[in-house]
Amino acid sequence: MTLFRAIILATAFLAGLSAAHAADNEPWKDPRQAIVLDAYELNILDWEKLFANKRIAGFISKASDGQPEVYDCSKPHKGDTAAHCKTMWRKYAVSRELYQTRRLLARQNGLLWGAYHLARPGNPVDQANHFLDYARPAADDLIAIDIEGLDSEKYMSLEDAEIFVGHIKARIGRYPVLYTNHDTAKLIALKREEYPVLSRLPLWYARYKPEIKGVFPMGHWENYFLWQFSSIANCDEKACPMRIDGAQEDIDVNATGGDRQMLARAWSRGELLPKRPPVLQYLVSAKGALGISHIGGATFTLPGGEQAASETETAQYFR
Repeated sequence: MTLFRAIILATAFLAGLSAAHAADNEPWKDPRQAIVLDAYELNILDWEKLFANKRIAGFISKASDGQPEVYDCSKPHKGDTAAHCKTMWRKYAVSRELYQTRRLLARQNGLLWGAYHLARPGNPVDQANHFLDYARPAADDLIAIDIEGLDSEKYMSLEDAEIFVGHIKARIGRYPVLYTNHDTAKLIALKREEYPVLSRLPLWYARYKPEIKGVFPMGHWENYFLWQFSSIANCDEKACPMRIDGAQEDIDVNATGGDRQMLARAWSRGELLPKRPPVLQYLVSAKGALGISHIGGATFTLPGGEQAASETETAQYFR
């Protein structure tokens, strides 16, 4: 058997394993699958209608955002005037009270509860403390760090995020879930030795497409923990992957890949995922008679430019 054929067969085998493990094609259409909503303070909700939907098993709320707020408006406050500082502080105080009210409602009506921190530039230890002080997570609450992208002027760097999650672990004894998009997740997976903690956090995966076939395994991630499949990015009055009675088009909706019982068992576990050995991943950087396998392009090219296999076949394991 040639080396090239062995690589293709091994890749196909791993692709089959991925398909077996992942609910990768519109799992939200299966009525047995639990649904999780997540929202921030400006999402308008009708809780009576939400509670009537028995597929909704959990609710994750935005908690803190970046650095702690300044309590004393006589001091510098992000360059704002004192009057604007007071207005922003009132908004912040109201959002904290709304968070606690929603939490009480959700928990009293049988929903799993979670909170996330929107990670921004700035001291990651201060942000971790801000998050815990704001969310006050109970032992059975899910906690998450939200890294929206790789723009270090808008969002926390991955290096600082490693510090953030380490401080969370030191304070409460468990790790958060990682919320992020495909590009950020792929970078973390490819550089998992540089980000040994981030790359092993359960993945809350933002992807607004009908399927994720060919994405997993990705680094240490065999599968998603939650898949955010619907938001204002792909839901409007004309079309929406799933409409939620009691919420508007801007609500974020997440698939779980399982039922309520499975979700409850994993909800607040707070453990790192097992390490996966590199195996074929390091072949992608090798050059030789067979050509070059590109991680980013996800193809395997023979001498002369002939494409040896489809993107899905060759990249199933590498991306």
